[in-house]
Amino acid sequence: MASVSASPPPPPRACVTGGGGFIASWLVKLLLSRGYAVHATVRDPSDPKNAHLRRLDGAPESLLLFKADVLDRDALAAAVAGCEGVFHVASPVPADKVLDPESEVLGPAVKGTLNVLQACSANNVQKVVVVSSTAAVHFNPSWPQGRMKDESCWSDRNLCMKNEDWYSAAKTIAEETALEYGEKNGLIVVTVCPCIVLGPLLHPVVNTTSELLIYIIKGGPSVMKNFPWNIVDARDVADALLLVYEKVESSGRYICAPAQISTKDMVNLLKKAYPNYNYVHCDDKDYGSAISRVTSEKLASLGWRPRKMEETLCDSVAYYEKAGLVQDVEGRACRLPHIFHFASDK
Repeated sequence: MASVSASPPPPPRACVTGGGGFIASWLVKLLLSRGYAVHATVRDPSDPKNAHLRRLDGAPESLLLFKADVLDRDALAAAVAGCEGVFHVASPVPADKVLDPESEVLGPAVKGTLNVLQACSANNVQKVVVVSSTAAVHFNPSWPQGRMKDESCWSDRNLCMKNEDWYSAAKTIAEETALEYGEKNGLIVVTVCPCIVLGPLLHPVVNTTSELLIYIIKGGPSVMKNFPWNIVDARDVADALLLVYEKVESSGRYICAPAQISTKDMVNLLKKAYPNYNYVHCDDKDYGSAISRVTSEKLASLGWRPRKMEETLCDSVAYYEKAGLVQDVEGRACRLPHIFHFASDK
């Protein structure tokens, strides 16, 4: 009598919101490589800027794209249905000055996060990983001077709003909302707070943080302050997101900021590998205390091992060269995104 072989168990299934973005694209690639079936939400599945997702290894068999906006709860519910886990990555990063904070930043970040969580509750999702930012950690005037900031440090939302730092305010409120929602509704919610994310891109759109590095390489018109930057690689953020998702013991928030470097040190490091660019001019002031150090010890204790910063920076430039992003193009001005205006003399 022929033995009946048991059919293999279905693959684990996870949803990634904002699937076409910088971090999300690397996360989708990682999930597919680990045998996950992936639901990715995008604004328009037929938009050429999402075509890279369909070309990822494993995508034809295991990736479904869903047309969904974070403010459309019904579309989100369809996307998360059947998923055990959800990674909420979609969030606006304003490249220009924010004119209408509510519609441009606060609404999509805070209401969007709540909509995702409510869709998860309604569809028996077991665990949600929310991408926050160290912007939700840094701006705390009552934190003891000189003490390294850890997950217990929260940005003061009122201070951020007073300073019209809408991105930091939105990230802080959205992250607090997510963790509170999880506690009240019995949903496992873990948050990850990356700093400035660099590294090669999978998607064709140049994101805001990459614009910052391109500005430093090409030597934009203004002098930059010799500011300390916390930097992490997009590929390491994807690793961190999957790690906190798969580790049963993960809980609360995790800072994802392994390295700090000043503008001048970054220029000097890149000049060694890529000597032929103009590079930005830096002032000589020491802004070492402007952005205090943060620790990623909690994430490291789960087993997170990020790559060295030199690799991230050099891989970024190698990608920009290949993609033609650092050539001088007539009519394409090299600009510092507004979110980083504090770092220049203008």
